[in-house]
Amino acid sequence: MRGPVAPPQVPLAVSRSEAFDDLVRDSVSRLERRWPQLSGVEFAVQEVPRSDDGELDEQAEAVPLGRVAESKSGRPDRIVVYRRPVEIRTRNRDERALLVHEVVVEQVAELLGLSPESVDPRYGQD
Repeated sequence: MRGPVAPPQVPLAVSRSEAFDDLVRDSVSRLERRWPQLSGVEFAVQEVPRSDDGELDEQAEAVPLGRVAESKSGRPDRIVVYRRPVEIRTRNRDERALLVHEVVVEQVAELLGLSPESVDPRYGQD
């Protein structure tokens, strides 16, 4: 028998990268309810930080989980979450969802010049 193992509406049909994108979207939508100014911010997922773009500091001891790129040349502010470094640090979907949300909150806090606790009062409590 050939064909898909599961129909498209079943979670098995969702790739790891699509599931990760969904986690980022969920986190952003939670924050946008409280911070409407985030609607003008572009959120993206990238596999890993690139050293040739200056995203990865080769002197740093840890690989970043995300970054903020402030607006320039008419482009909006952008927050990037790195999928592989987050996946490596988590064991299951629940841990991954928590870490993704923490990364998004930290990057939004950096962009807005606030503490993560003021961006999301539940930050660090899970």
